[in-house]
Amino acid sequence: MKKLQKTLLLSMLAFTLILAQMLAGTPAKQAKAAGNEEVSDLVILQNVPEVNTKVKGEQVQLDALHIYNEGQFLLTEENLEWKSSNKNVASVDEDGTVTFLGHPGRTFITVTDGEFKDKMAFDYKPGSNEKGKKGKPEFVASLVKEEGDRYDIIENAISHMTMEEKVGQMLMPDFRKWNGKDVTKMLPEIEQLVKEYHLGGVILFRENVVTTEQTAKLVSDYQAAAEKYGLLLTIDQEGGIVTRLQSGTDMPGNMALGATRSEEISQNVGRVIGEELSALGINMNLAPVLDVNINPDNPVIGVRSFGSNPELVAEMGVAYTKGLQSTGVAATAKHFPGHGDTAVDSHLGLPEVPHDKERLKAVELYPFQKAMEAGIDAVMTAHVTFPKIDDSKAISKKDGTEIAIPATLSHKVLTGLMREEMGFDGVIITDALNMNAIAEHFGPVDAAIRAVKAGTDIALMPVGLEKVANGIYDAVESGEITDERLNASVERILTLKVKRGIIKAENPQPIDEKIANAVKVVGSEEHKQVEQEAANKSITLLKNESALPLNVNEEDSVVVVGNSYISSLGDAVKAHHVNTTVIDSDDYNLTDDQLQLIKDADKVIIGTYSYSVWTRSPEHPQMQMVNKIIEATDAPVIGVGIRNPYDIMAYPNVDAYIAQYGFRTASFEATAATIFGENAPTGKLPVTIPNLDNGVLYDYGFGLTY
Repeated sequence: MKKLQKTLLLSMLAFTLILAQMLAGTPAKQAKAAGNEEVSDLVILQNVPEVNTKVKGEQVQLDALHIYNEGQFLLTEENLEWKSSNKNVASVDEDGTVTFLGHPGRTFITVTDGEFKDKMAFDYKPGSNEKGKKGKPEFVASLVKEEGDRYDIIENAISHMTMEEKVGQMLMPDFRKWNGKDVTKMLPEIEQLVKEYHLGGVILFRENVVTTEQTAKLVSDYQAAAEKYGLLLTIDQEGGIVTRLQSGTDMPGNMALGATRSEEISQNVGRVIGEELSALGINMNLAPVLDVNINPDNPVIGVRSFGSNPELVAEMGVAYTKGLQSTGVAATAKHFPGHGDTAVDSHLGLPEVPHDKERLKAVELYPFQKAMEAGIDAVMTAHVTFPKIDDSKAISKKDGTEIAIPATLSHKVLTGLMREEMGFDGVIITDALNMNAIAEHFGPVDAAIRAVKAGTDIALMPVGLEKVANGIYDAVESGEITDERLNASVERILTLKVKRGIIKAENPQPIDEKIANAVKVVGSEEHKQVEQEAANKSITLLKNESALPLNVNEEDSVVVVGNSYISSLGDAVKAHHVNTTVIDSDDYNLTDDQLQLIKDADKVIIGTYSYSVWTRSPEHPQMQMVNKIIEATDAPVIGVGIRNPYDIMAYPNVDAYIAQYGFRTASFEATAATIFGENAPTGKLPVTIPNLDNGVLYDYGFGLTY
């Protein structure tokens, strides 16, 4: 009996050793994903139809995906073998980098994990010469995708997703604060929500992104929390007054770019913003604003717009988009169909744009159409009513009155106009659903359901994640939202993620490597140079009665007066002239001593800051102070419109006036350099400035120089 037990024990030990050896050498087929799924295939990412890869130069990077039984796909890079069938044409290294060697022909690049295998063809042949160019044409490399159902990874993924997973892809909440404190690191409660609701994305705010190192870690932790598919990590990094990164390069805003009239500068700004976001792991920017700011009374768009001319907005916006998307960061045109001709802030109320479709096509819709044709990834909707497109009504939950349906919730606007008439097939994302234009009139659940039924793909910042998610689940189960409607949105979202490489990896890059790279990129010297060039070229000189450039001696006194951001203007002026006094008037009432300092000054510089019709009105205390100073001193008075160029409407008798379009450091430095003659102003007005009698004070395109 003991002999039999010993024999059985030895047999079991031998079996265990054999099994251990087999598992150690298990091919990729036995690899596991997060949900304990087995690998069913290995494909080259660039073979996927939704991925558009162009070979630039002599190299191209190929990536491999493991496809799992339950539809999930993950980037894989370990234990792969890459080969080239024709090493005379191209070589490939162990990381999938293909290098063309200057000889014409075709090669097949293959990859295998020991169990599964895929291939892709590359042709290297002479291209066609540019017209009029003589000599031998340059060789051009092109890839030839493989075809077959195995590459339909998005359709395969959707077929395996639960309804709750699909809905989760369409929800993008913010976690700005938790229990009253800014969220700057991943919390267990937030991680649980990401998993529980299968979230497809999260939006970050300035409270979340404090330092480069902290931001990179937070973003990495968000991606780690996602169970199957990479998260869209989004942010409003427009530049100018809407800049979220606290450690990034503070690019001038859109109206400043419009003033430069330079598509090259706009593209460079978009590229720099994209490079910094990408280095941090943020993969989607809710920019550029493509609203045409026709209405000077607009309280919410203003300098966030490139200007009042649709062609200018389109040119600058498309250039910005090209720069941004060249870095792999998705761009988002906003706020469709156009928030520029409104006098109500949709954060506070429900604005209306009364124009008919022909006018909208010529003005508001024009930049969006051009951006769509140029391949922009996403479009954000506006909480604005357009009664000439959709005159349907709803009963307001705020006061029971009948109100028009805003674009965000309108099937006629999102599906009829944007999808069917304008041909947009990218991602539609709502503006924030917690804004009063939506939140006050429609309940959180009703608003989200209406938005989905209208054609939106992503509900941004829903009010109450659990309540909204459950409400959409119920709407799907009841048939109010169809499976087809859900699947169409998920397909577009996953397509964007695959196209932009937002795919979870089996072996993510170590966080210390991510941080080290981010520190090199964010706020780099090259980026600062792009920032300063954009600021310098944007400065617009609208009036100059022989006051500029300032000609001062060391003993000449310069006084800088104002309230908002006046210390920033003062510091910039002091860098050029030490004998400068800054008067920060909290209530716009000057003391006798301050007024005497101004009267005794050789030069006076006044900085004004406005953000509404009232703050730029001649009756506003700020503007009354400016006019009092102009009357009280014989010295030249230089006015600086810190934010809005319209400030001069309130004090047209000033000796000189500069528009700088924003309150970031580079813009103040550019203004000071212009005042002292070190930067010749070249900016052209991107809007028309009216006078107080509804005439024209300064025309679109106006701008003086030295």
